[in-house]
Amino acid sequence: MATVVTEPQTSKIPIKQTKILIDNKWVPSVSGKTFDTINPATGQVLASVAEADAADVDLAVKAARKAFHSKAHWRRMSASERGKLINRLADLIEKNADELATLESLDNGKPKHVAAAADLPLVIACYRYYAGWADKIQGKTIPISGDYFCYTRHEPVGVVGQIIPWNFPLLMQAWKLAPALACGNTVVLKVAEQTPLSALRVGELILEAGFPEGVVNILPGYGPTAGGAIARHMDIDKVAFTGSTEVGHLIMKAAADTNLKRVTLELGGKSPNIVFADADMNEAVEGSHFALFFNQGQCCCAGSRVFVEEKVYDEFVSRSTERAKRRVVGNPLDKKTEQGPQVDKDQFDKVLGYVESGKKEGAKLQCGGERIGEHGYFVAPTVFADVKDDMKIAQEEIFGPVMSILKFKDMDELVDRANKTIYGLAAAVWTRDIGKAHHIANNVRAGTVWVNCFDVFDAAAPFGGFKQSGLGRELGEYGLQQYSEIKTVTVKL
Repeated sequence: MATVVTEPQTSKIPIKQTKILIDNKWVPSVSGKTFDTINPATGQVLASVAEADAADVDLAVKAARKAFHSKAHWRRMSASERGKLINRLADLIEKNADELATLESLDNGKPKHVAAAADLPLVIACYRYYAGWADKIQGKTIPISGDYFCYTRHEPVGVVGQIIPWNFPLLMQAWKLAPALACGNTVVLKVAEQTPLSALRVGELILEAGFPEGVVNILPGYGPTAGGAIARHMDIDKVAFTGSTEVGHLIMKAAADTNLKRVTLELGGKSPNIVFADADMNEAVEGSHFALFFNQGQCCCAGSRVFVEEKVYDEFVSRSTERAKRRVVGNPLDKKTEQGPQVDKDQFDKVLGYVESGKKEGAKLQCGGERIGEHGYFVAPTVFADVKDDMKIAQEEIFGPVMSILKFKDMDELVDRANKTIYGLAAAVWTRDIGKAHHIANNVRAGTVWVNCFDVFDAAAPFGGFKQSGLGRELGEYGLQQYSEIKTVTVKL
């Protein structure tokens, strides 16, 4: 096996911020508690970070509510000025991109060169895209019956609570903050306890950009405490969450039990990745490898159920196994590394637990399935063949570098099997036949369908899920709808 682990390198990047950002001030938690954030490549502590809980959330909400007051600077600021501020933040992120990529790699475990080449450009583009929208959010005039002038206004929702995951910390922060700010909302953002460092550094850049007091408040903390407090808070108007479907249920229930705050959810997935016999096999093998193993398999839309037509099944399994064996696993700061560690020990143990389940239920382990190295949370790229629809590894979201390959015979059987899941986040199809491609795109129940590609993202293209993969959409013009209220005004003439 060609996968290797090099000794983790140390970074000279200083960790500048470990406190909570409330009302443009860096403060310790009310309780005084801190938690350690760990380098998953070494298992060693990177820093101790202030631990926010309900008391800190309450302070942040009060600051955000004050900033949202009709006479506050933020509310009186012109839409074009809001856009300039967001653009200024994008410029600062671009200026500090290398530092942010390093922090992301140290805290999350993803290869630094991947963070620099993939994550940061998308982050910057997201802020710039929504900066351009800030002064183009507009209503309509409506020709209603009678002697009246009727029009609509698109107004900000108000104080928005946002909860982001650990798999793409900088990108998920951008996906949440950019549209909310473009629409004129104020924000209480909870960042994942596994990966707070890059988000806090962006908090410093938000202050440097000149955002008014209380507009953006950033709280590192745990889901049940800080996240739960956001979901239950009576003075938060909307909550936006990216994470597991299980937690999505809890957030929706909390919103319903309190003040009926608006909810958008981007949740889990078990995305079908379909390979027809007429596909370009080189592209299909490499594309499917990327679809599953990118970001250590820690993608909500990962192509984790690979359906392969029986005519080419054996060839695909063989070539995918060889590609997985060549995948370079190791030090995230090394430019040769393709795959870093899982984000923490919990995720590491969970992935290896799924591997054992696959073996017990009769799937054929082609490669991988074990730990690599003695330090950190590295899992060997793993491929299972002969996977059946009812196996645990074909039903549940593994969120790790484990590919499950299933065989199919005909189109009708395939569509039914692809849709036989609680999820509906994404799907992909590899074929030279445009009719097959459109048939899959039209009939698979998923929010995004890629044809002869995977994980193609752009700030202009909406993203979100069907079924239990979520509610609402992020990105694009559709993303603005999630952060706006529509007001109808009728004037007698």
